[in-house]
This record gives sequence, C-alpha cells and structure tokens, in this order.
Amino acid sequence: MLILELPAAVLLTLGAIFVLLVVASVAVRVIRRRNPDAAAAGKYDELYDRIRTWWIMVGVFTAAVFLNRGISLAFFALMSFLAMKEYFSLIPTRRADRRVLFWAYLAIPIQYAWIATQWYDLFLIFVPVYGFLFIPMRLVLSAKTEGFLRSAATIHWGMMVTLFCISHAAALLILPTPTEHVAPERLRELGDSPVGPGLLLYLVVLTQGNDVAQYIWGKTLGRRKIAPTVSPGKTWGGFLGGVATTTLIAALLGPLLTPLDWAWSLLSGLLIGVAGFVGDVTISALKRDLGIKDTGQLLPGHGGLLDRIDSLTYTAPLFYHLVSYRLY
Repeated sequence: MLILELPAAVLLTLGAIFVLLVVASVAVRVIRRRNPDAAAAGKYDELYDRIRTWWIMVGVFTAAVFLNRGISLAFFALMSFLAMKEYFSLIPTRRADRRVLFWAYLAIPIQYAWIATQWYDLFLIFVPVYGFLFIPMRLVLSAKTEGFLRSAATIHWGMMVTLFCISHAAALLILPTPTEHVAPERLRELGDSPVGPGLLLYLVVLTQGNDVAQYIWGKTLGRRKIAPTVSPGKTWGGFLGGVATTTLIAALLGPLLTPLDWAWSLLSGLLIGVAGFVGDVTISALKRDLGIKDTGQLLPGHGGLLDRIDSLTYTAPLFYHLVSYRLY
C-alpha cells in the first residue's frame, strides 16, 4: 500500500503545523509590504528563507509519514547520507582515509535494512560495536599510523551522530502497537492504527518546538549565559523556559499522539527538552572547533542539515529507548 491511513490525531497535528506555516508566511509578507525600505535592504530575507525552507522540510516530512514504510525509511537513509556527507566535508581527513569513508557510507543502507526487517538487536549494536571494531581495522590496512587515532575517532563519531542516532527516529515508525503497559481503554482507541507515525511526529514537533521555545525565552528573559565560549546565545533563562514549555506541550500532546499516558508524556517532554539543548550545544562545539558558523548551505536560512538536526541527534535515541522501556 503506497499511502497509509494515519490516526486522526496525527492528521490534525499535521494540519495545525501547515496552518501555522500559512500564518507565518502571510505575516512575513505583510511586514515586508509595510516596511518596503527595510525589505529592499534585505532585512527580512533570512526570515523569508527560513519560512520557505520550513515549507519544504514539513512537506517532505509529511510525505515520508504518509507513504509506505519502505519509502519512509529510504527518506531517512537519504537524510543520514546527506548529513554524513556534510560532516565528512568539514572534517580534515587523510588521503589514506578516503577508502575507509566508503565503508562508512555503506553502513547506511545496512543500518536501515536492520530497521526494515525489525532485527532490533543488530540495529542497536551494528554501528556502536561492529562499526567501532571495523573502522580501525580498515585504517590499519592503509599502513599509515600518523593521525590514526584522530581518523578512527572522527569517522566513528560521525557515523554515530549522522547514522546511528538519526536512525532511531526512523525506527519509531515501525514499532508495533503495544499490548502491555497501556490502559485497556487506550488500546481500544488505538485499534489497528499504527503508533509509529504518532511517535515520530511527537518527537519531531517537540524537538523543533524546544529549539524555538529556548530561542524565544532566551531573547525575552535570558541574562546569564550557560556556555559562552561554545554557544553565546544559550542562557539559563532560555534553557529553563524552553524545557518547561516543551514539558507542558509534551504532557498535552502525548496522550493524543502516542500510547503514553500524561505522566510518561511529561517525563518524555523533560527528556527531550534537556537532550535537545545538549545536542544543539554539542554540534555548536564541533563548529567552534572547526571555526565555522554553519555546517553547510543545504537549507537556506537554516544553514546545513546538521544545523537543523543537531538536537535530534540526542533526542531521537533517548526518546526511542524511553518508549521501548515503557511500552515494550
């Protein structure tokens, strides 16, 4: 079946997101018309680019959720490929490492094959264990010892961030409907509806919403900086306000989009709020180390793909394991 039937709550949430995008697009057009001089000077260009890119990202994500799971997994595999390509284009590598990078890219279809076949044991250990063992072994065959440790560490860390962590978001899509640890009335409500799309939408909405909430709270109440040498814009006010907002929204959306009750939804919101912040500043530290502002120009107004999915690199695996612990 090419197009899947989705739960009503998922459809309503997606509809609400598109309504917000329409409102934002109209608002930007009105602001630009009321301030023609500032618009001509390019003052609103970045905001316009951001919203236009959001339209593309939301549209692609919606298509990935609606289409059958094979196409959805292919979408996430492509995202991992683009993120890995972006990462390796930034990291200094030796000539001897180039053949090793082939094996890192080859790991992408293999990792998503474990998800497609629901071979969860291999999905969970393939990159962190077998990738960890294989990459140094392949580097040894190049007979170049200078820079060996740096290459082994940077290649494997890149695989963990761009492939292993992101693949947990895709793994949510094919989780079966839980039969235990869920109230009987909630099981009746779920019926035969797939729970994966709701779990994935819940994760992405909270992760991206957490970024926005922390930015807004930081601009309005932020005074004391958390890590000024890593990310000068991050403040305690923004962090605490964003986490509180994300936790509240999670408690409201969880019982609608997922099999989680309000208490576990509250906990997942707290986890996503904190983890999203850590993922953001971790990629910021990477960019500081490399001396760059953005990881790329793939997404106009947002920078590179890693700039956009930085929070997801932490929230996806942690949320997946929370859901697995609670529901399965």
